[in-house]
Amino acid sequence: MPNRTDSITMDTKEIILMDTKVYYERYQSLSEEKAETVVLVHGFLSSCFSFRRLIPLLVKQYHVVAVDLPGFGKSEKAVNFYYSLENYGQLLILLLEKLHLSKIILTGHSMGGQVVLHTARKRPELVSKLVLICSSGYIKPSNKALIFCTYLPFFHLLMEKWIKKKDIKKNIARVVYDHSLVDQELIDGYSSQFKERAFYQCLIRLARQREGDLSTVELNKINIPALLIWGKEDHLVPLRVGKRMARDLLDSKLIVLEKTGHLVPEEKPDEVFEAMKRFISE
Repeated sequence: MPNRTDSITMDTKEIILMDTKVYYERYQSLSEEKAETVVLVHGFLSSCFSFRRLIPLLVKQYHVVAVDLPGFGKSEKAVNFYYSLENYGQLLILLLEKLHLSKIILTGHSMGGQVVLHTARKRPELVSKLVLICSSGYIKPSNKALIFCTYLPFFHLLMEKWIKKKDIKKNIARVVYDHSLVDQELIDGYSSQFKERAFYQCLIRLARQREGDLSTVELNKINIPALLIWGKEDHLVPLRVGKRMARDLLDSKLIVLEKTGHLVPEEKPDEVFEAMKRFISE
């Protein structure tokens, strides 16, 4: 059922794709019915929650769809889903087709950047422009030792114990520049999925099945205008990755935000919105 908060209509839905229940949120533009559509894809250990400060700005001019990838957020923690980036990209294609969306502004943060790049590579006609926010890039597949460990009995229980021992507040503080942003709402939003035991089963499958990121040769073949937005103080996916990706995506430009870490949509939503608005209108 649609919910209305601060004049923004949010329609939350679940859909079965690849035999997996997928949660997504759909927002109606406040400006006009024929507005363009921005599709948001979150990163690793995240969900639609990571765009909570950006969405209210985007809906001033655009329709918005935000999706929880399988294994994360409110989507199913499915044991039968194959957790590769390419498979995530294929699932996103199926979602776009089900929603009858094309010529969208496809936006990915962190790992979500690789997901949207796979989508654009396979079905470029569905995508008008790409926005990559601190996108992961050039990561190799998991080493053989880690892959072997994922097959050990009860390995997911060890991973659960290891993650729960971590100080979540300190971990989040490491990926933002302004530590005052790390309040209880932010901590709860990112850690809520850690309470689900099935979540850790998905993590070990992702560690096992995640292939390496797209290569320079593959990125060179993506001929879609791309905007790269990076935090200068991003230590998780350093700026050098963004500069390299800007060279490899032949129709791209890079914007660097000062005093900003990895959680750019959380830290600088106004700057991200203004940059996206200029890029989309070009």
